[in-house]
Amino acid sequence: MKTTNLGYPRIGDKRELKKACENYWSEQNTIHELQEVAKEIRTRNWTLQKELGIDLIPSNDFSLYDQVLDLSLTLNCIPERYNALKNKGSLIDVYFAMARGVQKNGLDITAMEMTKWFDTNYHYIVPEFARNQEFILLSTKIFDEYKEALALGIKTKPVLIGPVSYLLLGKEKEKGFHRIDLLAKLLPVYLEIIKQLCDLGVTYIQFDEPYLAMDLTQKEQKALRHVYAEIEKSFPKLKVFLATYFNDCRDNLETALSLPVHTLHIDLIRNPAQLTSILTHSNLNKNMCLSLGVVDGRNIWKNDFEQSLSLIQQAIRAIGPERIYIAPSCSLLHVPCNLEIEKNVASEVKQWLAFAKQKLEEVIVLKQLISNENIEETKNKLQENSKAIQNRNSSTLIHDVAVKQRVLALKKEDSQRNSSFKIRQSIQKSVLKLPLLPTTTIGSFPQTKEVRGWRQKFKKGILSKSEYDQLIAKETKEAIAFQEETGIDVLVHGEFERNDMVEYFGEQLSGFAFTSFGWVQSYGSRCVKPPIIYGDVSRKKPMTVRWSSFAQSLTKKLVKGMLTGPVTILQWSFVRNDQPRSATCNQIALALRDEVTDLEKAGLKIIQIDEPAIREGLPLRKNEWSSYLEWAIKAFRISASGVADETQIHTHMCYSEFNDIIQNIADMDADVITIECSRSQMELLDVFSEFNYPNEIGPGVYDIHSPRVPSKNEMLALLEKASKLIPKENLWVNPDCGLKTRHWPETKKALVEMVKSAQELRQSTQVNT
Repeated sequence: MKTTNLGYPRIGDKRELKKACENYWSEQNTIHELQEVAKEIRTRNWTLQKELGIDLIPSNDFSLYDQVLDLSLTLNCIPERYNALKNKGSLIDVYFAMARGVQKNGLDITAMEMTKWFDTNYHYIVPEFARNQEFILLSTKIFDEYKEALALGIKTKPVLIGPVSYLLLGKEKEKGFHRIDLLAKLLPVYLEIIKQLCDLGVTYIQFDEPYLAMDLTQKEQKALRHVYAEIEKSFPKLKVFLATYFNDCRDNLETALSLPVHTLHIDLIRNPAQLTSILTHSNLNKNMCLSLGVVDGRNIWKNDFEQSLSLIQQAIRAIGPERIYIAPSCSLLHVPCNLEIEKNVASEVKQWLAFAKQKLEEVIVLKQLISNENIEETKNKLQENSKAIQNRNSSTLIHDVAVKQRVLALKKEDSQRNSSFKIRQSIQKSVLKLPLLPTTTIGSFPQTKEVRGWRQKFKKGILSKSEYDQLIAKETKEAIAFQEETGIDVLVHGEFERNDMVEYFGEQLSGFAFTSFGWVQSYGSRCVKPPIIYGDVSRKKPMTVRWSSFAQSLTKKLVKGMLTGPVTILQWSFVRNDQPRSATCNQIALALRDEVTDLEKAGLKIIQIDEPAIREGLPLRKNEWSSYLEWAIKAFRISASGVADETQIHTHMCYSEFNDIIQNIADMDADVITIECSRSQMELLDVFSEFNYPNEIGPGVYDIHSPRVPSKNEMLALLEKASKLIPKENLWVNPDCGLKTRHWPETKKALVEMVKSAQELRQSTQVNT
């Protein structure tokens, strides 16, 4: 029996990679300095896994930005618009331009699309495919990193996204073909990669095919069988480690078990019952090994050794220990690096947790317990584990009877506005008196080094609360003044007092715990520090009223109150696993409902409840969508339905495809929805037009995840395209997302151009009228 790992966090314990990348982008360090930081992180990760005793250690799981983008570069799947940079720049600059766009040295190139990695909060760069797409081996990253580990005395298992999943993760940029049809051109390049790896002495290659956990067509299932038959035919001695995760295979199980692979990895956290289906399946090859994903790679709770041991023993009885690998359920990319460096988490809560390093330690202990290794030591660890699990089950920190009773008392009318949207819209137009094509932003403004420095000094006691509040007030006044001068119609206070759109609220709600170094990668250099929901959730006191009402007092224009919605707070936290997620979500919704009504009482006439995570919470299988959407949409409506008709409720969603849930988006019944649209050139709006979306909508007209500043004409063209799909009286004008991660100079330039584009379209409309 062996142990393995599918992937390790690449940001570094204290976000060293984030800082190195951002310094390179701002030309504060060289590519050599960036690569040295990257190499140091890789070395540390490999060495750690070796010292812990992991048998099959991954390589090529590291990335400077995104693993899907890495593969696109490796395969030379680079859109034509980057040719000018490719011809005169370095490959690393092409790579970052694909992710972020570029606007310098006479070049102005937009970034590629970005979307969620299955049902996680990680974002990947979407491959772009043309009908005549060609693939060639370009980047040598996978070989370089294997040799780098080998030089340390560590023979690794290189990781590749499987060819079928890679194609399905992408997007056709032309009509008339399906991306799976490109397999005939793609597979030879994969075979060349495999050949070169084998020439280097590679024994195992991990192919990630997460689409085996999705709904697949017969054609896609056939493609999987063809790919791995060709690999086995060309490399009969190669040990193919095929990884599925985030769900079970279900109707794809027969296909998965029929593939000529050495090892099949299965996620036993998402569905432990699948193990029985696999072990009793007639297609299970008598030589196939199983990698049992028994340690949760998506959440931070300590493994229950008794449950995991039961699953491992079940597999041993069926196929023997020599055909078993013990592993995390998926790559550990989705959890923080190391619990040991956390000093401020309450000891009772901390004993319930495990981060990436601790999860690998759990993998090793499980193997030792099964194999009767280090008997006395592992027996003590089993007892410690049982004690921590029992402590959590009985802890008084977790349960609040009043919160549970309030959820049970919810009635149908608690999730319904007083009147229909048409009635509300008429009332709001009369009360708010906004112009045609009103302009606004999504909420946050740049969090400069100074602002972040004030927060740190306040936390350390260097600044008093009064001094800190004065600085935040000054920054808020400047933001309001800038928006007024620019001509924005609906203002925001800028959120300078907030550290993170989820953490800020969690810090003021009961049932949440927080880390100092619990960072996980969201995309590129963007890292988030998810709160930990360990108990029942309630609001202690108003959370946002002070700064929202202060901002409103500075201007005669309307200021939006800004909240993060219940589903997003749930999705972007590490959530307790001892009750249904729907119950926790309703608790959060009720806490936010109290905040919404308090904002209304304070004089805020527009309140935005952000829900960028609605779609990412969808189960991977469509037949499970309806139950999730029912409780998720209801939770949003509970949070929003306590206000009068004249109060306008906004919501925001980013980087999501809405085609198949558009009715559910309409069912949210937000007066205004703002969405990401610019990277897709308004393609996302097609469905809103075809569906005849009833409420108002603000399609993002510029990409805030890229540093480039779009021109007025560029944004005007997007607006004109949007106005052909959505009635102008229902259109808003706004960026794709919040501006927290941007810098002030580019933000000001872009917003000035945005307002000009709205004014020009508004004027031309009035002239035509």
